[in-house]
Amino acid sequence: MDAKVLIDSFAEFARSKNVDRPTMIRILEDVFRAMIRKKFETDENFDVTINADKGDLEIFRIREIVDDNSEDIWDFDKISLTDARKIEPDFEIGEEVYEKIELEEFGRRAVQMARQTLIQRIKDLEKDILFNKYEELVGEVVSAEVYQILGREILMIDGEGNELILPKGEQIPKDRFRKGDTVKAIVHKVDMMNGNPKIILSRTSPVFLERLFENEVPEVYDGLITIVKIVREPGERAKVAVESYDDRIDPVGACVGMKGSRIHAIVRELQNENIDVINFTENLDLYVARALSPAKVSSLSVNEETRRISVFLKPDQVSLAIGKGGYNIKLASRLVGYEIDVFRELNENEEEDVDLIEFEDEIDAWIIDELKKTGLDTARSVLALTKEDLVRRTELEEETIEEIFKILKQEFE
Repeated sequence: MDAKVLIDSFAEFARSKNVDRPTMIRILEDVFRAMIRKKFETDENFDVTINADKGDLEIFRIREIVDDNSEDIWDFDKISLTDARKIEPDFEIGEEVYEKIELEEFGRRAVQMARQTLIQRIKDLEKDILFNKYEELVGEVVSAEVYQILGREILMIDGEGNELILPKGEQIPKDRFRKGDTVKAIVHKVDMMNGNPKIILSRTSPVFLERLFENEVPEVYDGLITIVKIVREPGERAKVAVESYDDRIDPVGACVGMKGSRIHAIVRELQNENIDVINFTENLDLYVARALSPAKVSSLSVNEETRRISVFLKPDQVSLAIGKGGYNIKLASRLVGYEIDVFRELNENEEEDVDLIEFEDEIDAWIIDELKKTGLDTARSVLALTKEDLVRRTELEEETIEEIFKILKQEFE
C-alpha cells in the first residue's frame, strides 16, 4: 500500500465521520511520527508534510554533516561526511542533509498497522465528540426513536444513529412504548464505560417537567415566571411552585393557560400525571396551605427544631390532604421542606378521643407514623375502620393491626 492509497482511504473514512480537515491532518501526522519513532527511536529531526486533498506524503530526515572522526557522529541528528557524500557527492561539513524517507521503507506490516491505527483514532475521536456533545446537553430535552425494548431498559437512537438508553427506573410507570415510537426525555447523565459513551435519559426527573413547562409556557422560557421548585411522583402527581416578579403576570394562570390548554399538553406527555401549580410565597403558613391544596387547612403549628408541621383540618378535608396513595401530603412535605402531620379537628358533639401519641409506650413510633400518614391521628379514627381498610391503606401486617385494635379498644372499655 503506497502513501496515496493509505491517505486517500483514511481521508474518505474521516470525512464520512464528519471529521474536520485540521483534525484529520493532525491524526495522520501523529500516526506517521509514531512509525518514525518506532523505526528510528526519535522523530525530532524529521519533517512530515501531508496534503490530504491530493494524498501526498513527504517525510524528510534532517541531519548535520560532521567529520568522520567527530565525537558527535553517533548523535541521532548527525551524519558523517562519508555517508553524506553517498547521498550527494558535493556535500561539505556543517551542511544539513535532507534525506527523503519513502513509506515503503517502514515495511508492509508497519504500514498495515498504521492504517488500523488511523481508523481506530477516528473511532475514538468519534466517541469523544459524542460524549462531549451529550455532556453539554445534560438537562435538555431530546427526542429519539425506540429501536429495542429490553427488560431493564429501552434502547433508542437519535437522528444521527447514536444509541441512547432509557432505564426502567427513569421511565414513568405508565409508559408503554413500541419499536419505532418517538420518545421525549431529558439527557440525565453521560458516562464513559470501557471507552464508550453511555448516554442515560430520564422521564422521571423534575428537570424534565421543568423543561416541558419552558416549551409550553413562553413566560417561563423568557424568565418572566420562575419555577422555584418541582416535586414529583412520576405518572401520579406533581407539585410546581412558581412566582413572578412582574405583578401584572399571574404565574399560575399563565402556566395553566386558557381552559388548561398549556398544562394539558404537559399532562399528556407525562401519562396523565396530575400537576398542581401553586404560587410560591415566603409566608410558610400560607405556603403549606397552598401545598396541601385542594384540602382547606383550618390551622397549623410549626416546630422548627424537629422540622415538623402539625396541620389541623375538618374531618371531610383529611382525605383530600392525604390524597390518593398519600401522594398529596408526601409531595406537600417535600415541597415545603417540612414533615407534615395531619390532624382532624373535633366538632363539639364528637365523642372524647385520644391522640395516638398517648399510646407510644404500647405502640411502636414507626407504626404510629404509618397510621398518621393516612390521616389517622386518634384512637377513634383508627377504630372507625375495619382491619381490611387498614391493610389496604397502610403497609402494616394483619397481626400488627389486630394488636393495635386490642390496645385502642382497652382505652375506651
